[in-house]
Amino acid sequence: MNCELRYYFHVLRELLDYIRERQLMRAGDRVGIAVSGGADSVALLRAMLELRDELGAVLSVAHFHHGIRAEADSDQQFVNALADQFDLDFHVASADVPAHATAKHMTLEAAGRELRYRWMRGLIAEGKLDKIATAHTLDDQAETVLMRVIRGAGTRGLAGIYPSIVEDGSVVIIRPFLQTARSNIVQYLRSRGQEWREDVTNLDLAHSRNRVRHELIPVLETKFNPSLRRTLSENAEVARAEEQFWEARVASRLPAIFHADDRNLQLRGLEREPLAMQRRLIRAAVDALGITLEFQHVEELLRFAFGEFTEAGYRSMVQARGRRLALPDNWFAVSDRGVLYFARRETEVQQSTFSVLLPVPGEVRVPELGSTFRVSIVSANPEAASYNPATVLDARKLAPELLVRNWQAGDRFWPLHTSRAEKLKRLLQDKQVPTAQRASWPVVLCGETIVWVRGFPVASEFAACEGGPAIKIDELRD
Repeated sequence: MNCELRYYFHVLRELLDYIRERQLMRAGDRVGIAVSGGADSVALLRAMLELRDELGAVLSVAHFHHGIRAEADSDQQFVNALADQFDLDFHVASADVPAHATAKHMTLEAAGRELRYRWMRGLIAEGKLDKIATAHTLDDQAETVLMRVIRGAGTRGLAGIYPSIVEDGSVVIIRPFLQTARSNIVQYLRSRGQEWREDVTNLDLAHSRNRVRHELIPVLETKFNPSLRRTLSENAEVARAEEQFWEARVASRLPAIFHADDRNLQLRGLEREPLAMQRRLIRAAVDALGITLEFQHVEELLRFAFGEFTEAGYRSMVQARGRRLALPDNWFAVSDRGVLYFARRETEVQQSTFSVLLPVPGEVRVPELGSTFRVSIVSANPEAASYNPATVLDARKLAPELLVRNWQAGDRFWPLHTSRAEKLKRLLQDKQVPTAQRASWPVVLCGETIVWVRGFPVASEFAACEGGPAIKIDELRD
């Protein structure tokens, strides 16, 4: 067997084995091959075409015009010609990536990736495709892992590029070439006499990935480990398995100590966990709130939560600001009697007073809270899945419109299953709501009576009767 045929069969066998091993596709799947015109994506298209009958897939071509390079128009024409050559449907879109990068304060690479994946997900959401195949290779995996090692990353970062992306229980993005080396891919294309487009920006050493690709990895392979790329890819496999293990553990433990609606973490539950679990629970909690933290931020939060402050930093800040810790993106943490609360700094300076009408049924957004309040018709039948006596109100006792406003001094509330009405201020104190959050704490009124308060059972007088018409009020955070 000559050299060209050897590469031809090796790439096809490696691709087929990886798809089957990872269960990336099923017979009948409509798969769009993301083709930029470069060697990797063109090779993926050609190889998938040769395996099409064996896989039982319906293939098409997807191309995204980034509007960055002068050669982008001819790249699109090249990819379009490929689709025509093999009689494949051609999905194409374009966007002004530089403008998006400027508006969002992102790098061109990050902006292009965001817009490209948004479009690809749109093709799936519109029912045109079942999944998209991208041409990430073993080399891309090695470069990604090495760059994250250099920048600093835990096992989540070292997991690198995943073989697939799952959303709503379905695989939407697959990377069938993730175990195939770029050098073999080029040899495969030559064996087929297939041309491709060269992206000159891949040689620009101003980009860190290109320096890793063209300078760092060759040195490490020559002087330390000739199998470095595959070694880094294997390390990513190990890290992904560990991430799956930890994700399951964290998912089972987090609900007991973290309440996303109230943005608080119970420290008494957290402190009983080993350090590794503490770090992951904090990261999972802030991820749920949309806060991006690096390792040092997580460590700062742990020191802050448990009272271990450095002499130069947090001890002085806590004394000056009263148990507060600044976090990225205008977030801060407040520690109060064994509870860690998270809040955005911008909400402090916003006007905390609000008052808006809420139709029954219907919904209204309250910008001051970043929340939408929704009134839904539910069943007051105890056998219904939606029934919870503490959360449903008697529809017959409510007006066609309710009022959503912030808590005010003098407000009184009588929650279900309690003996009498109390000042809401005292109820909030008993619930350990920090003073800074009370001013904007939402309540819902029917006439002059408070019928709903965030975090409490509904008003006793307005609770739904079994079998009668009922409604439920939900606060949906942005």
